[in-house]
Amino acid sequence: MLSRLRNMFRVTDLRNKILFTILVIAIYRFGSHIPLPYVDFEAIQALQDRVKEGGALEFLDLFSGGALTNVAVFALGIMPYITSSIIMQLLAVVIPKLEEWQQQGQVGQKKITQWTRYLTVALALMQSTGIVFALHQGGGSFLGSQALSGIDLIPKFSAPRVLLIVVTLTAGTAMIMWLGELVTQRGIGNGMSLMIFASVVSRLPAQGSQIFAEGGKLQGTAVVLMGVAMIVGIVFVESGQRRIPVQFAKRVVGRRMYGGQSTYIPLKVNQSGVIPIIFASSVLQFPALIVGTLPWQGVKDWVNANLIQQGSVFYIGAEAVLIIFFAYFYTAIAFNPAQQADVIRKQGGFIPGIRPGPPTERYLAQVLNRITLPGSIFLASIAVVPLVVFAVWNIASFPFGGTAILITVGVALETMKQIDSQLMMRNYEGFLR
Repeated sequence: MLSRLRNMFRVTDLRNKILFTILVIAIYRFGSHIPLPYVDFEAIQALQDRVKEGGALEFLDLFSGGALTNVAVFALGIMPYITSSIIMQLLAVVIPKLEEWQQQGQVGQKKITQWTRYLTVALALMQSTGIVFALHQGGGSFLGSQALSGIDLIPKFSAPRVLLIVVTLTAGTAMIMWLGELVTQRGIGNGMSLMIFASVVSRLPAQGSQIFAEGGKLQGTAVVLMGVAMIVGIVFVESGQRRIPVQFAKRVVGRRMYGGQSTYIPLKVNQSGVIPIIFASSVLQFPALIVGTLPWQGVKDWVNANLIQQGSVFYIGAEAVLIIFFAYFYTAIAFNPAQQADVIRKQGGFIPGIRPGPPTERYLAQVLNRITLPGSIFLASIAVVPLVVFAVWNIASFPFGGTAILITVGVALETMKQIDSQLMMRNYEGFLR
């Protein structure tokens, strides 16, 4: 293992990418501790001491890496960008122009990315406005707990100060988005996923210690064992794939014979990775972010009872359904059976026993749907089972459970695969076997 770690830094290009990624993550974590202007520091300390009872704020604080309870410039975290990505992908199904951009390759993807950035800024403006009013009004429904009422983090509330705080939060979100794109382009791994990974990992030690403090040694040990079992299951499912054989016909050109090789199409059981659970969490937390700005008390009460309390039956059921939906949705975007069948046909290949063209497309779609079902159910189980266990044991300080473990393990595996491929390209032994 030590020799493989040394190999990572022997390759100049790979070493530069890793060091650049570490630098960007360090900047991101540093920005999570820089407080906003005009905020009462004593009120911040009171907020951090009393927020441990759970609710939407603690869950959102997980994805911001503690920046939300620090009331820092990166308080919104990466969630506005994730939400805008969801909206753009959903709109691509119903808006022909966006679908046309998707089919234009890299040029169209640049246009979609640009509009995703604009939408991210718009969402950040709206969410930051809701956060500012919630922090001034003592949390209210946004914080998901009446115990937090009475804390005024912005005591001298005025229009110029609100405008400055909103602009600062929006600029922080834009900077996080820029840093994530820099990591994707010049670093190692997916920048946005690594941002979430860094935020989740930074909160794990504190949350783990709170489990033992609340539930005692017996429940704490049981939760740790459950976490280890989930990690093993995640690694097993992430490595599972269905290999569809593809045979290429032989052809004679002059005196030489070409083709005749055989290969396979690897279809992963969890084709969408950690994206569905991140998308589902983002969708469920979006109403909790904006409910503080709504004037209807009935809507606030319903959101408080069903979307903020993560142990509620509605929340658990809604998250499971959304994860399964996004698993199928993202898989359909990531793998196009019609396009893959057309590529196989143009290259002179065929799946043994299946005719080229539409029959190959139907066969690929059928196989993909069959293997996506257990993958999506597994994702939903990983996210929902810990919530049920914590609700039964009345543990409120560990609200993320399987979500954090899945994100941590999934992103770590994907990043290690990229490092492994870089090492293998240069004839070094990789980490994965």
